[in-house]
Amino acid sequence: MRKLLFILVFILLLTACGGANPTDTPVPPTDTPASQAQVEPSPTPVPPTDTPTAPRTIRLMSHDSFAASEEVIAEFENTYNAKIELLPSGDAGAALNQAILSKNNPLADVFFGVDNTFLSRALEAGIFEPYASPALEGIPDELELDPEHRLLPVDYGDVCLNYDIAWFQEHNLTPPAKLEDLTRPEYKGLLVVENPATSSPGLAFMLATIGHFGEEGWLDYWAALRDNDVLVTSGWEDAYWGQSTWAGEGDRPIVVSYATSPAAEVYFSEGKLSEPPTGNVLGAGSCFRQIEFVGILAGTQNRDLAEKLVDFMLSQRFQEDIPVQMFVFPALADAALPDFYQWAERPAEPAYVDAAAIQANRETWIQQWTKTVLR
Repeated sequence: MRKLLFILVFILLLTACGGANPTDTPVPPTDTPASQAQVEPSPTPVPPTDTPTAPRTIRLMSHDSFAASEEVIAEFENTYNAKIELLPSGDAGAALNQAILSKNNPLADVFFGVDNTFLSRALEAGIFEPYASPALEGIPDELELDPEHRLLPVDYGDVCLNYDIAWFQEHNLTPPAKLEDLTRPEYKGLLVVENPATSSPGLAFMLATIGHFGEEGWLDYWAALRDNDVLVTSGWEDAYWGQSTWAGEGDRPIVVSYATSPAAEVYFSEGKLSEPPTGNVLGAGSCFRQIEFVGILAGTQNRDLAEKLVDFMLSQRFQEDIPVQMFVFPALADAALPDFYQWAERPAEPAYVDAAAIQANRETWIQQWTKTVLR
């Protein structure tokens, strides 16, 4: 055995010496095997199967006030390899009009921003597909107004009267506690409201008076407000930032705004305020609750991803982002609220007007209001 091993080593050494290049120039290695060897065909490379696909685009149409943090949007996009394209389309009414006019060629996959003042109109237009999201389990029944689940509640907020606390203290006057107080002489010239024909909170406040006083009494109430020198502006911005005594340079210490406005004042003061400078009038029927909904637009080519987006908007992650982004309450019952929301009061008995009645009478009511208050 040892002899055989010696002979093999000797043969290999001879082969190596005989194959050496007689010059000192090194020969580059070659992959070509000896002519006697069987040549193996090179395997054809297989393309990788896990190449990432491009993100799918999901279009979300909404009113101009929709807001969500970049981190929350990114979480959805990363989870589902998607890109959310936002389509802000004016106020709630204007956005809904666009969605209805484009129903045969929908501009988006999902629509957010229909509220209960436009609910019946949106449903009658037939632009939404039913979707019973499993996330509805955490949403209170009183917020679900469509039994077919074409529109699902995302948030809610109350339109109420705000008053300037310091102004009333300086004038030794008790703030109003209910709607009826505003017709009394001591409150003459103190109230500013928005026109319901041009303003969402203005429309909501008009509906509060209809819900509270009924169809027989609401116009009489507005006639009394007119006689008590109510001021009407075209929109919330002018009323709140222009005519009010607290936020603006006006002379009106009572303004139609939101129940969350006092909390927002604390938040935006960046630590300068430890408590709100304004209060709410929360008497029975003094406020109107607006509920905002999301729905899948009929004709979407991304139904599966649209469902995921609706689920996400009802999830705890998105719902807990709502209070700081849009200053309304999340629909999810157990969503945590930021600390400053201790100043965001919720009325125990907001006024109620059926969505179908609003749809049937909105324009007539606005015309009656205009004739009573402005003419």
